[in-house]
Amino acid sequence: MATATAVDERIARTSTLTKLMKRPEIGALAAAIVIFAFFAVTTDTFARSQGAATWLSGASTIGIMAVAVALLMIGGEFDLSAGAITGTTGLVVGILTTEYGLNVWAAIFVSLAIALLIGMVNGILVMRTGLPSFIVTLGTFFVLQGVNLAGTKALIGQVAIQGLSNVPFYDQAKAIFGDAIDINGSAAGGQLRISVFWWIGVTALATWVLLRTRVGNWIFAVGGAQTSARQVGVPVFKTKVGLFMTTAGAGWLVGMLLVFRTSTVQAGTGVGQEFIYIICAVVGGCLMTGGYGSAIGAAFGALIYSMVNSGIVYSGWENDWLFTFLGVMLLVAVLLNEWVRKRAELAR
Repeated sequence: MATATAVDERIARTSTLTKLMKRPEIGALAAAIVIFAFFAVTTDTFARSQGAATWLSGASTIGIMAVAVALLMIGGEFDLSAGAITGTTGLVVGILTTEYGLNVWAAIFVSLAIALLIGMVNGILVMRTGLPSFIVTLGTFFVLQGVNLAGTKALIGQVAIQGLSNVPFYDQAKAIFGDAIDINGSAAGGQLRISVFWWIGVTALATWVLLRTRVGNWIFAVGGAQTSARQVGVPVFKTKVGLFMTTAGAGWLVGMLLVFRTSTVQAGTGVGQEFIYIICAVVGGCLMTGGYGSAIGAAFGALIYSMVNSGIVYSGWENDWLFTFLGVMLLVAVLLNEWVRKRAELAR
């Protein structure tokens, strides 16, 4: 009588296609290709260098934040203060340089220290109190929004800072954070912002950390099964506080990219962008429940958002439909990710 032999899952063969389909970012990659093809065919400008420079630049700042938010979501937490931090760091640099004459590089490092402190406070509060990170960071969001508005008005009598381009060493900082490269040898062909290279670098670094380092294993562990992770020696507290500080650090970077791109900053900068970052991370394959996702998927999510935003304009459609599209895209992404997760669990 033939006896069925159970196959050890550790030595079971899996096709390359099956492995590829299980990757969190595969859905976002396919969607990005479809959206690019659609607007490239239906509009004249989208696929040209000038159009590409526009949606790549738009995707870059959103993508940097989406990647950091994705790491945090994989770790099982949210940060609703991420958008406000970009405004806070920009305002700190603007006020310290234009109103108090501080060296621009010193102001940049002060703003970085403040951002990391905010992230650390968020992380410690979440871990020490046991409150949902959604609630803690929502409180931080309102605090920062109020400080940005009232504090700026109290210090300089207005809610916008201008004249940053006149401070000493501004050009040095602009070369690192706000420069642009002319495509096709002229500005008429489009300007590729340096933020695009920051975006690629941040995505590559985050992907390497997630997939090739022990810290990456910790991030997946604390998001998927925090109690089990603690029992096997994963430093849950340090990992989660570090993730909140990473998100805040990304907020600082985006704040610098924005302030040195335009040389102006307003109290409301970044407000309302928090949900965009989360949407991009979810569209990129991150589960709302943590423990699953990818950094490169979040980068694709940001690319999709920016391509749709630019494509709607190039197509001459009413731009207000963007939010309807985002809502539908979020629901589809969540349903698709949930289906993929269940399929992956059944395949184990």
